[in-house]
Amino acid sequence: MTTSRDGTSLAYEVIGQGPTVILVSGAMSTGGTVAPLAQRLADRCTAVVYDRRGRGGSGDTAPYAVDREVEDLAALIDAVGGEAALFGVSSGGALVLHAAASGLPVSGAAVYEVPYADHLEGGAAREAVYKEQLGKALSEGRRGDAVELFLRLTGLGEEMIRGARQSPMWAGMEAVAPSLAHDDAVMGDGLLPRDRVAAIAVPVLSVAGGASPQWMRTASRKIAQTAPRGTYRVLEGQTHMVEPGVLGPVLAEFFAG
Repeated sequence: MTTSRDGTSLAYEVIGQGPTVILVSGAMSTGGTVAPLAQRLADRCTAVVYDRRGRGGSGDTAPYAVDREVEDLAALIDAVGGEAALFGVSSGGALVLHAAASGLPVSGAAVYEVPYADHLEGGAAREAVYKEQLGKALSEGRRGDAVELFLRLTGLGEEMIRGARQSPMWAGMEAVAPSLAHDDAVMGDGLLPRDRVAAIAVPVLSVAGGASPQWMRTASRKIAQTAPRGTYRVLEGQTHMVEPGVLGPVLAEFFAG
């Protein structure tokens, strides 16, 4: 456990040996979500998994701001040796890019399919509607409705959403529903923050799945093209739910050489 600048407690675990990499999970997830990937990195990297604020074993302090999550990463970096690389999946990747551009002691940054909607038809309008509806649901305490909104945003069908509501994992999803507002803030207007990404001085690896939608692959490629030291990789046959055994070696090569 460590403590962020505003007093928020952050639960984290460290495994492996080699260059230190902090793994940042996406929406509706905790450090446990990226733990299997950490296991795949552990033979070549020191992998750090943590619960983002408002999730799992970590605390939460109002009011929320994206800069507070950057301060969380600063506290973690300090706790594990003073310098680290960062990896983020989905909206967690947006947080990684924000942090890498902010001047933290980061040696490199890798992201997997940050869902910037620049190349999704109607993407900006979709993001605006989601933002408004999510804020209303959470302000009224309708956590289940907030989870449904997010699942629809990801493309999950209505029948599958109804099934999810009946599943044992639904209570856990409702428990972390307020953190959906955190990821929404991290994603901003849903479009690639070109000036911020262009300000990242360290190497950036942007990875996408070959079986993911074209707009998502294009967004990943644009990240690499915008970062001064960016590289783009495609993992054939992979989707947004990437297999740790496929992604792990690619990240280990990037971080450990």
